[in-house]
Amino acid sequence: MIKIERIYFIGAGGIGMSALARYFVHLGKPVAGYDKTRTPLTDTLESEGIALHFEDAVSQIPDAFRTPEGTLVVYTPAIPDSHTELNYFRGKNFQIKKRAEVLGLISSNSRCLAVAGTHGKTTTSCILAHLLHEAGLEFTAFLGGVSEDFGSNFVLEGIEFTVVEADEYDRSFLWLTPEVACVTSMDADHLDIYGSGEALEDSFREFAGKLKIGGTLLVRKGLPLKGLTYGIEDDSDYCIRNLRQDADGYVFSIQTPQQKFDEVCFSKPGHHNLLNGLAAFAMAMQVTGNPEPLIRGLATFKGVERRFSVMHKGEQQVYVDDYAHHPREIDAVYQALRENYPAARILAVFQPHLFSRTRDFGGDFARSLSRFDEIWLLDIYPAREQPIAGIDSQWLLEQIENSNKKMVSKTDLIPEIKARKPQVLVTMGAGDIGQQAQFIKKALRDAS
Repeated sequence: MIKIERIYFIGAGGIGMSALARYFVHLGKPVAGYDKTRTPLTDTLESEGIALHFEDAVSQIPDAFRTPEGTLVVYTPAIPDSHTELNYFRGKNFQIKKRAEVLGLISSNSRCLAVAGTHGKTTTSCILAHLLHEAGLEFTAFLGGVSEDFGSNFVLEGIEFTVVEADEYDRSFLWLTPEVACVTSMDADHLDIYGSGEALEDSFREFAGKLKIGGTLLVRKGLPLKGLTYGIEDDSDYCIRNLRQDADGYVFSIQTPQQKFDEVCFSKPGHHNLLNGLAAFAMAMQVTGNPEPLIRGLATFKGVERRFSVMHKGEQQVYVDDYAHHPREIDAVYQALRENYPAARILAVFQPHLFSRTRDFGGDFARSLSRFDEIWLLDIYPAREQPIAGIDSQWLLEQIENSNKKMVSKTDLIPEIKARKPQVLVTMGAGDIGQQAQFIKKALRDAS
């Protein structure tokens, strides 16, 4: 890594890739790359000095990055093997590494704190970064979402610790060797990679085995892994007790193996977010002997973009946007909404993400979505995939056991919302529905 003079990213606009790109910019290295689509994030990267283009063409690669000596090429596993630029670099014997391998190399030189799980890892890692900041520790963080506390998915406040989101996709997290690791959940997902939920669980067990000697593993209570447990109102090692709500959010006690802390505050809605906060607190406790700034940090955590983000809150209407793209994540959003708005009618707009995920969990998606008062579906966001015969949003819609359902196009979405005037609106999905959120927010504010 010391010999690397310049870095070229294939898939630079991804949330994990962009954090790495920003890291190398902070080191003063020239950075360039390709992405399929221009987004607000790629615009920001360009403003930070990263040369990007959006056409898969060797002619677009800057001259300085066509020299194998001193050039590192980093790519995401979402890039297809047929990619022209990737094959150009392969044919010219460039040093090429997956994003996860580079992250493993960087974090190996520090005390690595890794958050894994099929759900919750982004919020947990963002809370953890905030807690380390509040505790005055020196750390670098590579986050899978934009932290509202830092305004970025990359934080550089020192090099003693590294906070990383340990991604199970393509078994990426097996490149890491953490000192402290956490597993938030192990629900079946990425079956296009793993083939079965059992194979996914085996991969998490292998990740747990990557801990450094003397390291600590934290696991949500009930998961089939051995480690310190965390949970709500149970016999976990780190446990939330005496939970209640007030106007500002949750108030509770935290029981640890050594002591108890009362009147702890946390403002993000939903029991899933409570668990994320507790996991981050437990991880931070492993590396600092001072719990007081951590407790203050839980109270001041602002959130993560597109993780139960309240976009608009008027007298008659509330709009929430969330990244939820798995049935269990949709369940968590529903629980948080219903807890906070028990009598309101909730309209859910969902954009399914990936044909394979929609196919693999169609029945589960239908059951989770059926709980909302009204459901609108957008077309499936394909991301890296080609269509699968017989699998589309209409196929999913027909399985939803709720008569208040329909298909809506992105073009008609805002006019339909304005006409419907829902009491509580939630948009969910991991595709480009997130880019619609600001337009929906503006439309609702203009109409109120």
